Amino acid sequence: MRTALLLTGQNRAEAEDLLQLALERAYRHWPRVIGSGEPERYTRKILANASADRWRRLARRPEGALPPRDGGPGVPDHTAEIADRDFLLRALAGLPPRQRAVLVLRYFDDLPEAEIAEILGCSLGTVKSHAARALSRLREAAAVQAAPAAHHGGAGDD
Repeated sequence: MRTALLLTGQNRAEAEDLLQLALERAYRHWPRVIGSGEPERYTRKILANASADRWRRLARRPEGALPPRDGGPGVPDHTAEIADRDFLLRALAGLPPRQRAVLVLRYFDDLPEAEIAEILGCSLGTVKSHAARALSRLREAAAVQAAPAAHHGGAGDD
């Protein structure tokens, strides 16, 4: 690995790739490597040749970044959406079971309040009060989550 690091200018990722290639070549030609009487020296020679091959290949066809696509990055970043969903699921899990049931039936299953009252076996007023309390708790949790980000200037500044 030290030799590969020196051959690649201390680039660890390239050194690992180069070493992997050299060891694969040595494995494919193992009878010849052992027959040389000096397997370590022979493997170092394979490593040096693989490095030279790599430099020749890069000189002919240099590696470069892909051109940008119209409309921004190649893959849309859904990190914020995933974080929002995770927050919502955790906040819902923190609600009392009846409040959680009211919110899920009302906003996920899109049921009218009267039908929710019938399903849960309670009055329409109870459904409304559970929904109001649950939404209030979710808003409070969202405010608590947003406060540290606003205080520190956003995520990643820590």
